[in-house]
Parts: sequence; structure tokens; C-alpha cells
Amino acid sequence: MNKNFAFTLKRIRFDENYNPSDKTRITTNFANLARGEKRQENLHNALVMIDNRFNSLAQWDNPKSDRYAVELEIITAELNVDLEGKGGAFPVIEILKTTVVDKQSGQRIEGIVGNNFSSYVRDYDFSVVLPAHNKNRNEFSMPANFGDLHGNIFKNFINSDAYNTHFSKPPVICLSVSSKNTYYRTGNVHPVLGIEYQQDEASLTDYYFAKMGLTARYFMPAGSVAPLAFYFQGDLVNDYTNLELISTISTMETFQKIYRPEIYNANSAAGNVYQPSLSHQDYSFTRIVYDREERSQLAVEQGKFTEETFIKPYQAVLEQWSANSVL
Repeated sequence: MNKNFAFTLKRIRFDENYNPSDKTRITTNFANLARGEKRQENLHNALVMIDNRFNSLAQWDNPKSDRYAVELEIITAELNVDLEGKGGAFPVIEILKTTVVDKQSGQRIEGIVGNNFSSYVRDYDFSVVLPAHNKNRNEFSMPANFGDLHGNIFKNFINSDAYNTHFSKPPVICLSVSSKNTYYRTGNVHPVLGIEYQQDEASLTDYYFAKMGLTARYFMPAGSVAPLAFYFQGDLVNDYTNLELISTISTMETFQKIYRPEIYNANSAAGNVYQPSLSHQDYSFTRIVYDREERSQLAVEQGKFTEETFIKPYQAVLEQWSANSVL
């Protein structure tokens, strides 16, 4: 990696007392929960949901479904751009790290890093670059090299000393399935991940995450009502333990129930052929409510913030570094 570019990590516990950093994207799942008058109640309820879901999937030697708890850390990766002795640190990536606590044995078990994925540069790509490119076009298209810079930032982070000093395995990112695609059940069933689905075509998110070096698979765990999208390197089903996978499912399904209740808190499960829809009406609310419209508006604001404070000041050197970044 170019000596003028270096990553540093910052870690903060995500619990009932969590307050977002001023460098955290406020549209991020966990930061969004920690706002407003009911912030502590929101956080408490979300954490209880995560623990309950974990125990429902880790049923063996767990007769009361209360053996495990999940602890979460927010990992912020800052990219330090040092030009002519003038350094500038920008929070390029934010992910979650899970730790599983076995309350029966007292053991603390490493979970998965990744889970949620937050990126100011992705806001810039999707809320500034993409709309500007398609403003006067009759058909949607992507600009040349769309996602290249973001993808190279991510790949360099995963290969950096900062990452590999702290984490032993590559990340797994877990997201909602695309409401624009149709998903079909396969004959494959994993004991933890559940029923595997395949989609009819790659989504824009798939394309974007491929630039990050990540592959997608889609699974609906037991007790879930819709498949989740898992983005990973390597072999998802063999590189991670059951408890690691359950920590991701329980964490991210909880967030999706809150933010995508029409899909993930629906009152009926996905069938053999499944088309997710945010206009679906037969679903239940959690006790945690958020403002989806505000979240969309903030994504645009954060994209413009990224353009002004990171892309424009360092554009030439970022483009040169990205073009020479081969991983």
C-alpha cells in the first residue's frame, strides 16, 4: 500500500449506553437507533431481540434458550491520507464485530466481523454520482469505473496490517435482499443458514460489492420469513463456525426487522418463488420505530459531505492510488 495511505481502527461498544460518534453516519442502523427520546429503550429492545434470536438458533445444550448473549463493537476504519506532511483522516468504513458470551461456561467466543456495513463513499456513489450520471438519460446505466475507488479502499483495508492484527477471518456482510429481484428456493439446506435461494439476476448491490471482492449467497434461516443476503470472501459455509454464523444472523435479522418490517417481519414466510416488497401490508411492527424518509434524505446529505471533505480535496491522488491498487 502507498506509504501516504494508512488505516487506523477505532472501537466502541454498542450497548444501551451507546452514543454515536460525530464521525458516524447517522443513517447507520445502530446510530439511527441511538437517537431521540426513546434512544435507550430502542437500544435495550434491539439487544434483547438479538439475544433471543441467537438462543432460538443455538438450541443444542440450551434447554431454557438463555445460554448465550451477543456483545457488539462498532469498528471504524479511518483512511489517513498524508500529502506533503498534511495528513487528513476520513472514516471510510464502519462495521460491527460480534462476540458470543456463553453464560453457562463463562467463555467468550469470537464472532464475525462485518455484519452491518456503513460507508460514506458508498453514499457518495449512490446519492451523488449515480443520480448525476442518470439525470438526463432514458435508460438507467452506471458510469465508467463506478465503485472502483470504494472497492479498492475496502480491499486494501481487509489486506491491511490494521485489519489483520485484530481479526483472524475475512468479514461477512449481511444485508436485505433486493426488492427488485425474484428469488427461487434451491434444494440446499444448511443446518444454521437454512434454506438457500438463488436470484434471477444480479442486483446493483451485488455489482457494487463484487468490486469489493465479495460474493453473494442468499439463505433463509429457520424461523425467518425472508432470505438474507450474505456477502463474503472464501467459503461461507466452511470458513465460519455455527456460532459465528448465528451471531451474524441474529444481529442483522434484528436490524432488518426494525428497518424492513414489510420483508423481515412479515406474517407469512417466503415461498418457493419470492419477490420482496416494501409495499407489502401483512406485517408486524417491532416496538422500535424509525423515520425511513429522513434516513433517505440524510444519505444524500452525507454523500455531498463526502464529496466536499474527502473526494474533492484528494480526488487526483485517490484516483491515481486506486488505479495502481491491484489486489
